[in-house]
Amino acid sequence: MAGNFEKFQSPGKGSGLRATRHLALSETAAYSQPYVYTVCRGQKRGAAACDQCLRRTEKLQRCSQCKFARYCNSFCQKNAWKDHKRECLCLKGVLPNVPTDSVRLLARIIFKLLEQPDCTSEDFCAIHALQSHVEELNGEMREGLGHLAATLEQYLKKELQDYSQLPPGFQILDYFSKLTCNSFTISDGEMQEVGVGVYPSMSLLNHSCDPNCVIVFEGTCLHLRTVKEIAKGEELTISYIDVKMPSHLRQMQFQRQYCFTCDCSRCLTKDKDEDMLAGGEEASKQMERSLATLDELRSQGKKEALELCNDLIKSSPLPDKNIYQLKALDFAMDACINLEICEEALQFGLRTLQPYSMYYSNYHPVRAVQLMKVGKIQLHLGMFSPAMETLKKAFDIMKVTHGRDNCLTQDLTELLGDCEVGVKAT
Repeated sequence: MAGNFEKFQSPGKGSGLRATRHLALSETAAYSQPYVYTVCRGQKRGAAACDQCLRRTEKLQRCSQCKFARYCNSFCQKNAWKDHKRECLCLKGVLPNVPTDSVRLLARIIFKLLEQPDCTSEDFCAIHALQSHVEELNGEMREGLGHLAATLEQYLKKELQDYSQLPPGFQILDYFSKLTCNSFTISDGEMQEVGVGVYPSMSLLNHSCDPNCVIVFEGTCLHLRTVKEIAKGEELTISYIDVKMPSHLRQMQFQRQYCFTCDCSRCLTKDKDEDMLAGGEEASKQMERSLATLDELRSQGKKEALELCNDLIKSSPLPDKNIYQLKALDFAMDACINLEICEEALQFGLRTLQPYSMYYSNYHPVRAVQLMKVGKIQLHLGMFSPAMETLKKAFDIMKVTHGRDNCLTQDLTELLGDCEVGVKAT
């Protein structure tokens, strides 16, 4: 779909992509397969994902050699072997220690460049042309990249004895910095992280806190979807981060990870900052600290996390629109769903919907997924009419953000059908 946009020099932002024709609301401006990708092994929620297709499932087959990679079936394992065979030896050499996602991802880039040095697989940007901003990194960031480089060296020993065997001109720190700035988190249908990948041409998309495009995934395939009408010659933008945070925290993340300062109207006016931190600075900081404790308990699979969260929400002076209170409500809803306490899950979920509509305004996939989760609980409880209303709101967003043919949208359509049957039967 390269005919929908072109590369250009965006004023003050470097390279960007702009529309070569009028793009209507709810168009797929681009599909893109990753140059390389890897599954995320630091997942805290849900079932593990297949290393090849990234589909979550309870039963996965382990690679008989490294015992680390996992696959849905023999078909996925066979298709993965071309990319896995060299890393398989590397994994065997370091287990039970497992390198970070970024180390495994960079190793895949190295192996691919060694096998296909002239392969770019991209229309607008080759892997070597990605911006690294390595010269702009502070000492702490450079030190962190240095540790990753040392880990990578140990990881590669079974395949590369020393750095002289790297692709010509390959600089380890430079490429780690490229990954920091340019890799994409691959999410599943519920917007939960399942993998990380490199999509070089899509890395040319610049940021806006009020973007005209969003990115959703089906498996490893990246879909760039329009959430506003885009005039011919207008720049295509996405949001690099979760915008549900106050402007000063967004700016810190932009500087630390992407080395730029955002000057969009939302950042300049500090739009919604007051709402996000409503209830007072000290109470917000206390809730933030408590959430860190809750997250640790959840990662350990401890059931008392829900009880503690419940007490925290009841005693909190913060309104639901406060982003830390909202995180606590999300935590409580998910915990109740996992424990099949549906009535309580619904009460927590309903309290999140109005704040979500504030912070994820217009068409945003995160809001659509939240509405779908709440609607599914209502449907499960036999509340057919309320479920129909909630799921219709989700569908109105999702048909734009995901498209009608997306598997998640089709799942939502089936749920709406179940609601209709339920309504008619009552």
